[in-house]
Amino acid sequence: MSDAALELLDVERVYSQGLAEEVRVLNGASLRVAAGEVVALVAPSGSGKSTLLHIAGLLDRADGGAVRIAGVETAGLSDGRRTAIRRRDVGFVYQFHHLLREFSAAENVALPMRAAGASRGKANARAAELLEAVGLSPRASHRPAELSGGEQQRVAICRALVNRPRLLLADEPTGNLDPATSEMVFELLAGLARTEGLGALVATHNLELAARMDRVLRLDGGRVVDG
Repeated sequence: MSDAALELLDVERVYSQGLAEEVRVLNGASLRVAAGEVVALVAPSGSGKSTLLHIAGLLDRADGGAVRIAGVETAGLSDGRRTAIRRRDVGFVYQFHHLLREFSAAENVALPMRAAGASRGKANARAAELLEAVGLSPRASHRPAELSGGEQQRVAICRALVNRPRLLLADEPTGNLDPATSEMVFELLAGLARTEGLGALVATHNLELAARMDRVLRLDGGRVVDG
């Protein structure tokens, strides 16, 4: 099995506008993220980085090229098989936490593990382990409205990691936070990614944070280049 958490090879994505016009968002995009590596993806808004993350996370299908997660080629797989890989091997963190407001922090973290078929006891134990790792054990029973923005994003990171994925995809995970909180959340995200041994691809506008990751990649004309 490949030691890469994620491999994209010559990925193409084209959107049609009207009857004749096509917009080529990704034009032979290739990248590799190794297990235990935290990689920054830097690009301006509208350049296609969210499209790339959606394809990498099997939320969208490429029009060409290869997408491999933990060595598994996904292009020809059924929707059900892709969903199973996404649930087991991919964790997502977004700019906005998207926590379920009617559930506590611990319940929000445990939900993906329960959805994957784990027992309530195992899911709760894993949620407690992760919340302790990010310093939120005392807040485990609080609902999102009772948490600060930084606390909510830490819960979202725990939720993304609860199923022990091979790949973490983060889209502007600190973009909605003040500088001090952004720093704390980034340190936790990067530290947990390395501790858990997964590969992380982090899209960000924050060049200072990007420079502290293992590598910086940039989207340019639909291709991925070294930053």
